[in-house]
Parts: sequence; structure tokens; C-alpha cells
Amino acid sequence: MNKEPVPQIEWQTIGLMIANYSVFGLMCLHYHSLPVWIVATVGAMVVCLHGSLQHEVIHGHPTRTQWFNEWLVFPSLGLWLPYGVYRETHLKHHIDEYITDPYEDPESYYVAGVAWSCAGPLKRRCLLWRNTLAGRLLAGPLWVVTVLLKTEGSAIFNGNYKHLGFWGWHLLSLAIVISWLNYCAIPLFEYILLCAYPGLSLTLLRSFLEHQAEVDPARRTAVVESGTLMGLLFLNNNLHALHHEKPGMPWYRLPAEYRQQAKAILSRNGGYYYRGYLKIIRRYLLSPRSHPRHPFV
Repeated sequence: MNKEPVPQIEWQTIGLMIANYSVFGLMCLHYHSLPVWIVATVGAMVVCLHGSLQHEVIHGHPTRTQWFNEWLVFPSLGLWLPYGVYRETHLKHHIDEYITDPYEDPESYYVAGVAWSCAGPLKRRCLLWRNTLAGRLLAGPLWVVTVLLKTEGSAIFNGNYKHLGFWGWHLLSLAIVISWLNYCAIPLFEYILLCAYPGLSLTLLRSFLEHQAEVDPARRTAVVESGTLMGLLFLNNNLHALHHEKPGMPWYRLPAEYRQQAKAILSRNGGYYYRGYLKIIRRYLLSPRSHPRHPFV
């Protein structure tokens, strides 16, 4: 994994963390006086950005003390994913030869050829629907949470207890968030419906086209250029090919690096590139981005 020199303290990231928690707190305090559309919009962005900040922490930011970094993102605003599980699976995803492999890549949306052959007509339709943007945004959060619980539950049932510690810490982080929601008289179901679920959908918009099945690992990872708002919410992780080349580079350095190296980056990734999310929405809202069957596995 590429290691990038970083400052001892990245104040840009610290400031963004403070701002994100402040907006979350203010939204909750004024929850009952705000229009629903504002709560849903702000809540989704706060949850999405918190997930992006957790991603930064996984890659060693914003300080050189990792346990302190992890405490900075400890409250689970998105509710569903234990940080320790996220860290473990995401670092495995960064092994280049694993990317998109349905057996090895924890973040792959492909299925192996044998799984596709064994799937019935209904499951095949569901897999194809999941590969449309509408399917990913509407049903994707439910799908990823279901897969997580099934995978983790199966491991525990079969005597693999290595993630129990992650779940213990996650329950503590949930207790903090839920206690704050209770203090603000916000029903948990409403928070899930208005904030956590759409926040995860927003994250899935970012990841929708991040990877494709190709023989050459360098051609598996996309670049999606975006405006300032989406770039901030995703912490420039939409410049994904560059992130995979330099995973230790902090989010605020990625745009300048991309501008300087765009031609070379797009040459290495085979031109796997999209200009803006509106074009992605128009093209893939109801059309599968690719066949869910992995072509090589």
C-alpha cells in the first residue's frame, strides 16, 4: 500500500469533523421545528460525510495516532456498520488483485458464474435491479445491512468470534447516538428513515461505478469528476483510481494531484471515467451498469 507523507495533525480534517458533529447536533436539537425535507437532506449528508471521515481514519488520518483517530469517528451516525468490520474489509478490498472478485473482495457487487447459474428467475431479476442506480439507491441500503448481519451472524454461529469485540464497541457507539436522539425526542425509526437510510444511499451513489471487472487490475477502478458539494461529501473518493494508487494521500490533496496527473491516471485505468453524477443518473437510473455475473470467476 502506498504511503504518503502527511502532517502530524491535518487540521482540515479535524475542522470537518467538528463541523459535521455540530451540524448533526443542531439538526437534532431543532428536529421538531424543521421541515421534513431539510431534516432528510441535512441528515443524509451528515451520515454520508461521517462515513467518508471514517474512511479517512482507516487510511491513517487525521493524526499519526491511530487510536485517537478512531475515537474521533467513534459515534456511529450511520448506525449499521461496526467500524472495526469496516476497517478490516476495506483494507482487504485495497488488495489490487482482489478488486471485484466475488469471493475475495468484500465490496464486490458481482456474483460468481456458478452462483448466477444456480439463481432462479426472481433472484436474477433482483441482481439485475440491484445493478441499476434506482435499485442501488432504493434497495441497496437494505441489501448491504442484510448481507452484513447474515455474514456476521453466520460466522458467530459457526464458532468464529473474532468480530465480537467490534460489535461490542459498536453497541457502545450506538448507545451514545441513540441516547442523544432520545434526549432530542427523535424516534429511532424516524432517524433511520430520514437520515441513516438516505445517508447510506448517498454513499452507494458514490460507489455505484467505482469498480468494473477487468483482467488488468489497474483498469478496474474509475474516476468520477464531481462538483464541490459531492466532492466534499465523498472527500474526493470519487477520484477513486487515484485513491487506490495513493491510499495514504489525504482527501484535500487529491484534486490537485488529479489535475496534475489526470492524463496518466486515465491512461493507466483504461479511460474508465465519468464526468459528473447527473450523467450517471441519466444513463443508469433504470439500466444495469453491468451484468451482475463476473466474467472471469
